[in-house]
Amino acid sequence: MGRQGREHMTVDISGDPWATLDDLLGVEVVDAVEEGIGPVAFYGRCSTEDNQDPETSHGWQVNNARKFIEPLGGTIEAEFFDVGQSRSVPWERRREASRLLAALKDPRRGWSAVVVGEGTRCWFGNQFSLIAPKFAAYGVDLWVPELGGKFDPRNPSHTMLMSMLGGMSESERQHVQARVRAAMDAQVLNEGRHQGGRAPYGYNVVDGGPHPNPRKAAEGYRLRVLEIDEQAAEVVRRIFAEYLSGKGDRAIANSLNRDGIPCPSARRPEQNRHRLADGWQGSTVRSILENPRYTGYAFFGRWVRQETLLDPDDVAAGHVVRFRRAGADRVVRSRRPAHPAIVSVEDFTRVQLLRRSKGAAGLRTARKAERSARPTKRAYLFRGRIRCGVCTRKMEASPRAHGMYYRCPARTLAPGSPALAEHPPAVYLREDVIRDEINTWLGGLFAPENIDQTVAALLASQEVPRATSTTAETAKKRLADAEARLRRFQAAIAAGVDPAALMEAINEAQAERAAARAELDDERAPNALSSAEIHAMIDSLGDVGTALSNAKPDRLASLYEAVDLQVRYEPTERVAQITIHPASRVNSVRVRGGT
Repeated sequence: MGRQGREHMTVDISGDPWATLDDLLGVEVVDAVEEGIGPVAFYGRCSTEDNQDPETSHGWQVNNARKFIEPLGGTIEAEFFDVGQSRSVPWERRREASRLLAALKDPRRGWSAVVVGEGTRCWFGNQFSLIAPKFAAYGVDLWVPELGGKFDPRNPSHTMLMSMLGGMSESERQHVQARVRAAMDAQVLNEGRHQGGRAPYGYNVVDGGPHPNPRKAAEGYRLRVLEIDEQAAEVVRRIFAEYLSGKGDRAIANSLNRDGIPCPSARRPEQNRHRLADGWQGSTVRSILENPRYTGYAFFGRWVRQETLLDPDDVAAGHVVRFRRAGADRVVRSRRPAHPAIVSVEDFTRVQLLRRSKGAAGLRTARKAERSARPTKRAYLFRGRIRCGVCTRKMEASPRAHGMYYRCPARTLAPGSPALAEHPPAVYLREDVIRDEINTWLGGLFAPENIDQTVAALLASQEVPRATSTTAETAKKRLADAEARLRRFQAAIAAGVDPAALMEAINEAQAERAAARAELDDERAPNALSSAEIHAMIDSLGDVGTALSNAKPDRLASLYEAVDLQVRYEPTERVAQITIHPASRVNSVRVRGGT
């Protein structure tokens, strides 16, 4: 019996040994499927940079996908097509691509594979390596024309080819951007062509005749040029004139608002939908003063698109586009005037030199410009007289229900400012605390029994000069030399020299002039005033004690102005240093206060 069973088993193994072994091991042999790929989903993309309409782009990509899968028995059952999305945007941030990824989780989606019309339009950089595992996790195949079939993650050649495809897509995009930018630079440089976008305030965009490209002209494209909007151009001329007369940006904006002149976004709301049209702002005036197109020359590339990581800790989240002011080497100017000028090159250059000189000298020159002079409901005793000891900025009045304060918020500091590391979130100084301390000190300082001592202190403060006569002469020579160079630069620009070519030399001369002026401003000549002159000056102030005892805000404010009182508040020590300049010289004291 056992022998017969063994013989029978031997016969079975010899007849089909693999079938018997597969049955013992539980291996299921799958024959080739003849019914085809089956239902698939299509994905494609068309960006705003394409020189074709989305309908045409969608059509040829779907046709490519159909020609690829229909011979293999595939049919497109669902479509996902992104319009206006750059290929550099990750799939999770594309509307249709993210909808496709969400559909992978639905077991009733009705398709088991995804086909694309062109791989370089769908994946960029390393995006495929981040997306493919998600498809594999839900059992969805990827069919890519460039691979000639289905992507196999176990095939190293497929993985390498898809990585190369992403790199080619990134390279293609960069080459297109470089070619377009080079062509636009040449058009501006040689032809002064308007490259589109919103017209600067003071200009209108008008028809400039047939397009110079014959093919585009045949299709009906027209050239667009800038024409002066005379009513707005007068406002631009007024802004430049007032700035050269000494007004600051905010002061000019306030005067325009008082005169009821519509701001740019109110004048042209159709091209400024992203703005509030809530009147002139200092930033609006600044953008006009810094726009070189008002000289009549075409400029291009003053702002550059910059892609920055959405989340530096998650590189896969991709980039976002930010616009940054471009460096001087990226800006292109036309060789000859391209449109009517609103301001002369000379006036525009004078404005830029003035703005740079203010920036180089800081608050020293900023104080000389007329400020906004906003009307207030009450008098602020120390308006413009208190400075923060951390950042040296003037502290602003901040009325509260329980008292008047002066504050310096850290949030208004420029990003990257060195003062941010030490500046508290907000510095507050209460007005009545500092007022009482100052009045007590001033009352004692100018009391009749202390007048002689005060005069002696003022005389002594004049006896030690900050700069010797030799240093002063050197500073004067440096100032004269810097101003002479600036005059030569202005003459060269007026004669047609490119301002960009002189910018570095102009900046250097501006910095030297600012430093020399600051040194001369700090110089003190010994014994400038006699004892009798200081007595007469103090007598002109009147009865200081009576003024302090009346304590009327307007009277106190006038007295503080007469003695040129200045306060520097150190928040960490809660100490205020009080300085007066009644004889254009310094006398100071330190008092405690603040909150």
